[in-house]
Amino acid sequence: MARLDGKVAIVTGGATGIGEATCLRFAEEGARVAVFDVSEEAGRQTAEAIVREGGEAQFIRCDVSDEASVADAVGQVTARWGRLDVLVNNAAIPGVNKLAHEVALEDWERVFAINVRGVFLCTKHALKPMMAQKSGSIVNFSSIYGLIGNDDIPPYHAAKGAVLAMTRTDAICYGRHGIRVNAVHPGSTKTPLFMKAGETYPGGLDKYLEMMSAKHVLPLAEPVDIANCVLFLASDESRFVTGASLVCDGGYTAQ
Repeated sequence: MARLDGKVAIVTGGATGIGEATCLRFAEEGARVAVFDVSEEAGRQTAEAIVREGGEAQFIRCDVSDEASVADAVGQVTARWGRLDVLVNNAAIPGVNKLAHEVALEDWERVFAINVRGVFLCTKHALKPMMAQKSGSIVNFSSIYGLIGNDDIPPYHAAKGAVLAMTRTDAICYGRHGIRVNAVHPGSTKTPLFMKAGETYPGGLDKYLEMMSAKHVLPLAEPVDIANCVLFLASDESRFVTGASLVCDGGYTAQ
């Protein structure tokens, strides 16, 4: 039996990168997938790819920082499929790469609007159908920088720390309703955004990959490697796991 057979899943930021890989893996394992994103063309392509392979999927444009958009999008999912079993809070932006004394307030607040408020809003509206059916799994994307520090993008790192705190609190609050809440903490992953950033590195992409690879014990992750970790937390295989941090970082934080 497929690991998500009969389940309905929302993946935010599902148009590209790890979000796209998660949508595809979920569909391969039997889930009906709602692809949430603001990137309409890429989001529709993800949903269409699932349908071409015989799966069920729907793209829904959703701005996770806007409560009306989130409420409407979640409502569309439950209206179509009658339930909601999995929420993956993946949508996020890196923000400006400046130190704290250089970051404008509006830049800080934009990162928190997507990366923290977005997790809160999607969780808030997903909880209602999950509580009604007394089951559900929420997987939040934190980061290795929700666990350790680094000398760049402080708004992003602070936001990912907040996501971890929210994960633990919600796990405690909603376990009595049969809802599990966990976090994943990816290391460097070869997403389109990651590779594009590498092209601007002194010496080019090859030098960037060499530098980043040196920080990991294992080879850099492909998006599907992270998606497989999310799949475990979404599935009933992890039914006794909640409030946990699944670190999928190729050994980065073990050093």
